[in-house]
Amino acid sequence: MYTAMAAHRCGSQATLFAPRPDPCPPQLEPVANHLTEWLGPVVSPQDLPRFEISHRHGKTEYIKASFGAESTLSPMSLPADLSGYDHVHVTPLGDASKQLSFIEACRKRGAKQISAGTFLDVVTTQPQAAREIMRQTDFFFMNRPEARALFGSHEEATTEAGKVLYITLGPEGACIIQGDTPTLIPAVPSTGLDLTGAGDTFCGATLAYLLDNEHPVMAARRAMPLAAAMVAQIGPAALLGDDPPPNEAADRRVQVNQARVREVAAKIASIPEAASFQFVGPEFPSVGDASALDYFFTATLQQFGFWSEQDGRYHHPLLATMGGVERKGAFYLFEAFRRRAETDPDFFTPQRQAQLAEDELLEVFRADDGDDPMPALELHLDFAHSYGRDMLALQLTPQDVLQRARESAQPLQTFFHLLDKIGGYKEDPLRKKSGLLALILNQRPETFLSLRSDEQIAPVVDYHLMRSCLRIGLIEVKDEQLRDKLLNRLLVSPSEEWAVRHSSFRAMEKLIKLSGKSTGAVDWFFFGARKRCPEMSEPECEACQVDAVCAHRKELFQPVLRTSFY
Repeated sequence: MYTAMAAHRCGSQATLFAPRPDPCPPQLEPVANHLTEWLGPVVSPQDLPRFEISHRHGKTEYIKASFGAESTLSPMSLPADLSGYDHVHVTPLGDASKQLSFIEACRKRGAKQISAGTFLDVVTTQPQAAREIMRQTDFFFMNRPEARALFGSHEEATTEAGKVLYITLGPEGACIIQGDTPTLIPAVPSTGLDLTGAGDTFCGATLAYLLDNEHPVMAARRAMPLAAAMVAQIGPAALLGDDPPPNEAADRRVQVNQARVREVAAKIASIPEAASFQFVGPEFPSVGDASALDYFFTATLQQFGFWSEQDGRYHHPLLATMGGVERKGAFYLFEAFRRRAETDPDFFTPQRQAQLAEDELLEVFRADDGDDPMPALELHLDFAHSYGRDMLALQLTPQDVLQRARESAQPLQTFFHLLDKIGGYKEDPLRKKSGLLALILNQRPETFLSLRSDEQIAPVVDYHLMRSCLRIGLIEVKDEQLRDKLLNRLLVSPSEEWAVRHSSFRAMEKLIKLSGKSTGAVDWFFFGARKRCPEMSEPECEACQVDAVCAHRKELFQPVLRTSFY
């Protein structure tokens, strides 16, 4: 019930399959009224499941539990065709074997996507069955005690390629596991009045946001406020409203300057030169090159880390000569991979990437003077391996990914959902590299990826764009400690980096919408600012087309943090 109501509160239409009381008790009438449909065998109200639960000292204890008519539920009673539902969630049902039989029946009846939850008794007494449920579902939800019983600790938890595991950690937030990649997200502070259903609320809200095309981590971040609001009231009261669900509170350290966003958007709207880039040139494969698709999938996932650190602060951007031409950052990497494509096109296949040796990657990146200028070579090697292994495990190639996107009614959403399962792309909640790859494949003359007229790629937020947002004044740094770090190019914490990056993302979302330009056009305009407003020299404000509406905070710098996202 909590799962269905949370999903409904977050914008999904929810159908519940469960014992259906007749007459419906007054307490459950609001639930029934919010459901699209309530399926299941009709039972007497006294045959409904009942629980008496105690929450003390952070521990949940079931004092009394009666599964009532739930124990008589059978997969045979399910609708014959579940293909009309975007997602099916299967609760524990008191027994792992029964839960597994429902999951198997749902697959046979055409369920497109399935998730499941569990409870401590199952993972303690039936650990193999719990693991099999995880194996047969796309998303799995559990709490910290359950993760401890199944894995030893939540830090040791892993999933198969393409699967996502959500582990709630109480006041510490949640851990999202994608394969062997964990991401911790913070909880939303709340006064816990009634903790019953907190995990189910988080689950239902997360599933609703996943269906809204959010990244698995962002879906969980958006779900947190509703779970916090729910436990602050008695029962499911917070889930039964019809108003929009609570949003994640804006980070007060960095805020979007709405007025300046409007000014800059109007300026960009009037600039004819603000147009998308076709990703054609000397650093890219020629149009029609048979290896171009594999090249772009493999090269784009490596678009990160083009700077070096010294004594806890930013030192210098990647700048090196290859083929007699001095190149910087992204274009150095594109050229390195293009040269490799000329002599060894099989280099870009998942099989080769999964087995890539360090000396082979060193040779790809080697500059004309014999040096390797890449500041984070080990990370690049790790992500080549992760990309290759995930593609092989999922039995995918770049061609397969595009074919599935083309066959989908929502090509961009399908494209992102597939990249959310693939190493090198899946880790970033804001999908910078996924968005960049979508732009490339859409804007290349071959038009590898066609989008519907109502599909828009989200902002592609890298450090160049964050630097522009800070200097132009699209975002305002209110926290003096963070501002001091940005001024002095000092290393920041992950939380501080997120405050700047997420604010930049929100500012660009609005700017793109107000300007009427495509994401590709706006992104290429700001990427060009790396030359007008560079890292290591004085900005050339007179050459900038938004100079008249710029705050001229030339002293500010992008967050300095080693990340594989950009």
